[in-house]
Amino acid sequence: MDMSLVRLLTWLSPSFPVGAFSYSHGLEWAVEADSVRDRASLEAWIGHLLNDGAGRTDAIFCAAAWRAEGMAALAEIADLARALTPSAERALETEAQGAAFVRAVAAGWPDAAAAVPTDAPYPVAVGAATRAAGIDLQPTVVAYLHGFAANLVSAGLRAIPLGQSDGVRMISALEPSLIAAAAAAIAADPDDLGGFAPAADVASLLHETQYTRLFRS
Repeated sequence: MDMSLVRLLTWLSPSFPVGAFSYSHGLEWAVEADSVRDRASLEAWIGHLLNDGAGRTDAIFCAAAWRAEGMAALAEIADLARALTPSAERALETEAQGAAFVRAVAAGWPDAAAAVPTDAPYPVAVGAATRAAGIDLQPTVVAYLHGFAANLVSAGLRAIPLGQSDGVRMISALEPSLIAAAAAAIAADPDDLGGFAPAADVASLLHETQYTRLFRS
């Protein structure tokens, strides 16, 4: 049994205590505005984020952090990741989850946690910790994006609401987009950063003042 696979499954499991369930990545506002209203529109929203939005950007940062040599290089990637967050809500999401991830890893695998810069955003923390733990890049990025997509599916099931079978169908349908996004991120470098998901960015801005909220972002 490859222990690195077990560790990766643990760290990116929905039960790992990073608080992912409390964030919707602006999706809650999109539901409020009726931009996302059913399974088809939610699936399209998540697929767009994987290919052209924060899913793509985060995966590139995760891969860059995995490849980085030394704490100074990691700190530079972390600074860039923070600078490119489009809203206070997104900054809260990525920074709080990154800090929670490092705390949780430190509880069981302190050597891996020690390889992560202080206040690293979530994808940077994941990339740095998995590299330190000897986990390969390709499964790391795939698992990170799977967690990203699964969390948005879960948020959509609660916010729209939809049934569990709808969630399973979406996860299945999103598999090709997820694999393609992971491959593209691994082939990219920080010079390739960029995307086009303005509706999601605006949703994250408007969510900050949404009157009733289930989620933190």
